This record gives sequence, structure tokens and C-alpha cells, in this order.
Amino acid sequence: MIYEGQAITVKLLEEGIAELQFNLQGESVNKFNKQTLLELQQSVVELKANSAVKGLVVTSGKDVFIVGADIGEFLDNFSLPEEELMELNLQANAIFSAFEDLPFPTVIAVNGIALGGGMEMCLAGDYRVMADTARVGLPEVKLGIYPGFGGTVRLPRLVGADNAIEWICAGKEHDAESARKVGVADVVVPLDKLHDTAVNLAKRCVSGELDYLAKRQPKYEKLKLNNIESMMAFETSKAYVASQAGPNYPAPVEAIKAMQKASTKGRDEALKIEAKGFVKMAKTSVAKNLINLFLHDQALKKQAKDYQEKAAKVTKAGVLGAGIMGGGIAYQSAYKGTPIVMKDINQQGLDLGLQEAAKLLVRRVDKGRMSAAGMAEVLNRIVPVLSYGELNNVDLVVEAVVENLSIKHKALAEVEGQLAENAVLTSNTSTISITELAKPLKHPERFCGMHFFNPVHMMPLVEVIRGEKTSEETVATVVAYAKSLGKTPIVVNDCPGFLVNRILFPYFGGFALLLRDGADLVQIDKVMERFGWPMGPAYLLDVVGIDTAAHAEKVMADGFPDRMKRDFKSALDVLFAEKRYGQKNGLGFYRYEPDKRGKPKKKVDADVQALLKEVTQPSREFTEEEIIARMMIPLCLETVRCLEDNIVASAHEADMGLIYGVGFPPFRGGALRYIQDMGIAEFCALADQYAELGPLYQPTAKLREMAKNGQLFFDN
Repeated sequence: MIYEGQAITVKLLEEGIAELQFNLQGESVNKFNKQTLLELQQSVVELKANSAVKGLVVTSGKDVFIVGADIGEFLDNFSLPEEELMELNLQANAIFSAFEDLPFPTVIAVNGIALGGGMEMCLAGDYRVMADTARVGLPEVKLGIYPGFGGTVRLPRLVGADNAIEWICAGKEHDAESARKVGVADVVVPLDKLHDTAVNLAKRCVSGELDYLAKRQPKYEKLKLNNIESMMAFETSKAYVASQAGPNYPAPVEAIKAMQKASTKGRDEALKIEAKGFVKMAKTSVAKNLINLFLHDQALKKQAKDYQEKAAKVTKAGVLGAGIMGGGIAYQSAYKGTPIVMKDINQQGLDLGLQEAAKLLVRRVDKGRMSAAGMAEVLNRIVPVLSYGELNNVDLVVEAVVENLSIKHKALAEVEGQLAENAVLTSNTSTISITELAKPLKHPERFCGMHFFNPVHMMPLVEVIRGEKTSEETVATVVAYAKSLGKTPIVVNDCPGFLVNRILFPYFGGFALLLRDGADLVQIDKVMERFGWPMGPAYLLDVVGIDTAAHAEKVMADGFPDRMKRDFKSALDVLFAEKRYGQKNGLGFYRYEPDKRGKPKKKVDADVQALLKEVTQPSREFTEEEIIARMMIPLCLETVRCLEDNIVASAHEADMGLIYGVGFPPFRGGALRYIQDMGIAEFCALADQYAELGPLYQPTAKLREMAKNGQLFFDN
């Protein structure tokens, strides 16, 4: 044994070939934490000093290669002064450079996932052999930073500027064959041949058959581009990437700038340029918030895993009520491998549900992501029925009928009588209390809410709502089923609107008040989109459906009359009365016309201004700051109330629910993070400026107490 640590071991194999293996003890994956970096440094020293070593193969003792850096440790480092963080980064880079400079050939054997720092480790080697199941990439821009272990320096010198820009700025994972095509991988082989292939490649280098020094040399030099080629590669990319990333996500463009500045330098000077830009990005609030979201997402995955241990298995599911939502749920279940019975009261509903599933599958086939045979296989997992008989052998049913209490009561009571003894029954209600829905049921302990968001195939969140009598096994089973669908489940307690819609409707309330007071709906939409929302409130209401929103608003007003009941006729009331239901019938706050691809495109509609005159004050100018405050304060305060009322268990779950459920701007970290970043005392003071608008704008006593005592929602 040449070296033995907690994360790395190095041993001599045969004919002077050594093996450095990453196998971080006590962890299910390999990652670059302080321990691993220190041991890599020590290993390199030992290898360099060992005259018996003629070549090196780098392997992993786990199913993955290296998933990247330890993000928790990284976030702690980001709070250090810039000079200190820069020094730490350069010290880490010196380790990778020392590995790259070893006086013998190095071959990296990539058996599984190699992301971020894991891929940067691969780039520091001379050759990369990948298993055909391996996946590699540099996803750092998704965390508001860019590669900091030499990725922006080595990748363009290996695969060219254009490929490197695409890989780094998109932050996507790539399969082994894609990696081979651009030059990231030298060889792709089946997993069972990976080790032998890597060892043989190292031997070929040692024998002189392959010139590893010639392979290594370009990574030491400046990029081989003349001035015109450089300008074409970098300037054109900057403009395109800026338009794609938007102004709130600076890391992709900063990565291009770093590559451009470093392109005329040798490796060591180029690494200093990378480090400077990396530190600049690390100190932004965007990086802090996106990294925290990543950690919160990991925490949610762990919670879901804990639930899965208590869950009953769902081998076959059912959905009650077809149509767009039912068809979406059926598609998602069938696509992810769980057969599903889709029940409706008429053939027209079943046809609509099957059409929805088929449309989504055809889209995958057209994009080359699925074969026609694969599509047929998925459709065969959806069994459309008009009677309850087929539901007697399912493990879980999702009720997705119309959002009406008496209709849901009838449907739930009927279906419960048809289910097997231990089957779980759920409702896809978006607003109605689960405890209320459970009243006609004989087994309320086997019933809970399972709220999907539309469109089901795209929206990552599922709210799992616990009623008064819901058992923990029921919750666990529904969480596990949601996870099997590729969704992120968040368990919440019961109240009208649950978590996401309870918070969303005060936001719509703020919008209604702004319109009443003379604000322009187009200006509001533009301001909130610049703030970071995927769409403004008027556009969002059109997408949700004016009729759907009007019904849900009534449920919310009945549930929280002190702050959600309006004492004035609103724009929503006017549009609903005029049967302007939004995108679904082409007329809402905007009018909609199909574009070339048949998708509805919004247009400003002058008729709306005339219609709204009866319920709005004369038009007046609002500042951007005023619009943001009047829209965000109600949403943020309702999030606070949900936490205080124990509707959601933690601040991070509340924020993740908003980001995954309604597209709250991720770079802002969530509603509670937004309050904390502003300062809780400062937020309360801002809310007090609008207190005359009513209870939606008035902070809770507990929030004021937090402000007074300097308490926080989050530790970092």
C-alpha cells in the first residue's frame, strides 16, 4: 500500500501501474470535502516520490465516481473575506495541478456520475475511460457559481472554446457517448471492462505506444485561437448566453468572461483568472440562495427517503376523473412505470385523458427521447374504465374530479366502497380542507390530500396534506408514490389552500388592490417578471383560469375572512362575469391567439381597460418599488403565518414549496429568505408603510418579536 486514508487509498497493481481509489468512508458517495482534498494532496506527494510507479489509474470504490464538492463546506467558505477565499481556492487548484504534473501517465476510470469537482478531477488526468453508463458535467452555474477547480481552464483546451462554453454555461449532465464525441472521454466501454481497459491504456503509455506528454501539453498552453476566432467564440456566446440566462443569473456570462481572459495565458495564470471570477460569483446573494436551495432540496429528499421506509408499496394506482389533470396524472404514473386505472363517468372524459397522455408521449417521440414502441408500452399501462370494478385491486387512488365539495364527497364515498381493505385514497383538491373531505369516509385514516400542480408533467411539487385522522403510514405511502413519479413531495397540515395556494391568494389579493387603486395590469406584470417571476400576476391568473381562480378565491375568503375576504368588486369578478376565463377560452386579462406552433400567445386587449373602468380608480403611476412591495408583502406574510400555524414544518420547506409550486424566483431563495435578506425589522417597517391597506399587510406579533430579538428563519 502506497497510501491509505479515510477517503483515498493508493496501491501498486502490476508492472509499475498504481491505482488511486476514491472511497470516502462513512458516506454513500465520493465528494471533495476538506478531508478528500487533503488526502489527494498527500497521495500525490507519495506517488511522486515512489520510483516504482510508472503509471496511475484513478478509480472509485462506490457506484458513482465523484459527485462534486461538499456544498455545505463550500457555503461556509463563501462567507470568508475575498482574499481568504481566493487563497483557499488557489490552494485547492495547486493540488489538481500537482496531480496533473505527475511524472508518469494518469488514466481516469469513470464508473458513474462525475459532476462539478468530480469532472474537474477527470480533466486533470491525461486520459479518461468512461463506462457506458457514466454521466459527467459541470453544473456549477445552477448554483450561481462556475467551475473553480480548473474546469474553465482545462475544458476549453481539451474540447475547444465552443464546446466548453456550451457545457459550462448550460450546466447539463452528459452521457458517456456525448462526452466521447466532443473529446471529454477518450474511450467508452461497458462497466465490466472499465478497470482492465484503464490499466491497459496506462500500460500502453508506459511502453511508449501512446505519447501522454503530448496529450497533456495543450492544457499547459494558451488556447489555440487567433483574435478573430476568439472574438467569434466568446463575444457571440456572451450575447446569446446573457439572453438565455437573464440578468438575475450572472454566472454563465462570468464563466465566458473568465475563459476569454484566460485564453491568452498558460495554465497557472489562467487558474488565477478563474479563481478571481469564482470568488466574485461566490460572494453574490444569488450563489448563497441557490446553494441553500440545493441543500434544502437534499434535505427534502432525505425526508422522503425516511418516509419511504414506512410506506406500503404501490404497484398499481388509480385516478378518478380523467380530463387534462387526470390524464396528466395517468401519464406521469405510467411513464414512470406504475400502471394506472383511469376512471371517468363518460367516454368523452376518458378520451380527453388519453389524448392528454398521448400528446405528451408524442412530444417525447418527436424529440427523439422515446421510441414508438416505448410510447405504446407507456400507453398500455393506462387502463381507461367507466365503472369502479377495475379499482378493486389498486393500492392507491387519486381523486381528481371537479373542485366542488358535494361532488367530491359523493365521488370519494363511492370509490372508497370499491377499494381493497388497505388501499389508500387521496384527493387532488387544490383548496378544500382534507378533514372536511374525509367526513363521509369510513376510513379517514387511509385518506389524505395529494395536490399536483398543473401541468403535472412539468411541475415538480406535490403537496401531501395530512387530515385530522390521516395515519402516518398513509402519509408515508403517498410520499413514496409521489417520489416514484419523479416529484418532490412536501408534507403539510390541513387548512384551506394548504401551503402553496394559501400563500398565492394573498399575492393575488395584492394584485386586486393595485388594480383597484389605478395601477396598469401590463406594468404590474412587467415589473414582477423583472423581479424574477416566470409570469406576472395577470398572466398567471389567465393560465390558472379566471373561473378556477374565482372559485378558489371564494374558498380562501371563507377560510380566512379577516384578511382574504374583499369588501370591493374586483377585476377578477368583472372578467368572471364577462366569461373571460383566460387562456382556456382565449380571453382573460389578455386575449390569446395561436402562434405558428399552435401555442397561445398573449396580446394586450384594449377591451379589458374599458371593462375594468367600473371597478378601478383613475389610472395613476406606481413606482417599481411600490408595485413590488404591494405584491410581495401579502405573500411573504402569509408564508410567515403558515410557518407559525404549523401548516409546514420548517422555513426551508415553506420556501421550497413556493419555488417548486408557483415558480417563486429561485435566485431570491424563497419568501422567508427574501424577508431575512431584507432584514426582518426592515421588512416589518416596509409592511407598516402599507398597513392602511388592511390585514394582508400587517405583520404578525411573532414576526415583530423576531425582529425585536434579532431572530432568524435560517442560520446562514
